[in-house]
Amino acid sequence: MIIAGIDEAGRGPLFGPMVMAIVAIKKNEQGFLVDLGVKDSKQLTPEKRTKISSKLKKTINYEIVSISPEEIDNALISKELNLNWLEAIKSSELLIALNKRIKIDKLYLDCPSNNIKAYTKYLKNYISTLSKSVKPQIIAEFKADEIYPVVSAASILAKVERDREIQKLKEEYGDLGSGYPSDEKTRKFLKNWIKKHNDLPPFVRKTWKTVKNIKNELSQKKLDSFNK
Repeated sequence: MIIAGIDEAGRGPLFGPMVMAIVAIKKNEQGFLVDLGVKDSKQLTPEKRTKISSKLKKTINYEIVSISPEEIDNALISKELNLNWLEAIKSSELLIALNKRIKIDKLYLDCPSNNIKAYTKYLKNYISTLSKSVKPQIIAEFKADEIYPVVSAASILAKVERDREIQKLKEEYGDLGSGYPSDEKTRKFLKNWIKKHNDLPPFVRKTWKTVKNIKNELSQKKLDSFNK
């Protein structure tokens, strides 16, 4: 039996892409992942993640997709989509892509929705629109990346790729912090960028509430200054 796991990295930050990965192995080879030190990527140091990611890419079947801030914004603006459905769509596309090389019998994934039943149904329906022949058993659970090594492996690949993308941004634009809304360095970078360019950075998620709040705050300060 071939099992697969899907996970994402970078769902919540203001900056950069969300990256998703799928990993597939034989069910009886899960011990290999454990021996390799695979666990939820958040529990590993960047150095350890990079090392494990390199070994995984040499020994397993996988696919990775990077979802741009623009695509995320478009999904959130759309009446038909939201971030959960976008994840389901990308999960389906990853599954179909990898299934062309190795037939997947069971798929585990970290469920982003509070409603596991509805999310699983949406995922199955979308998979069927892409392929009538790809019908793996789907197991969607909360914190699947902490439970199933195959999902943990996917989380590592996604996180390492996401970190690589963010490092490229830092090399081009300077230290923008972690990219998370709670990071004061990230918020300061965004404020300074808007003040200097009178616009948002090309790598920001414009629909994020924090981004809108900072933009409105600066606009109000500018208006107040003008009225004095």
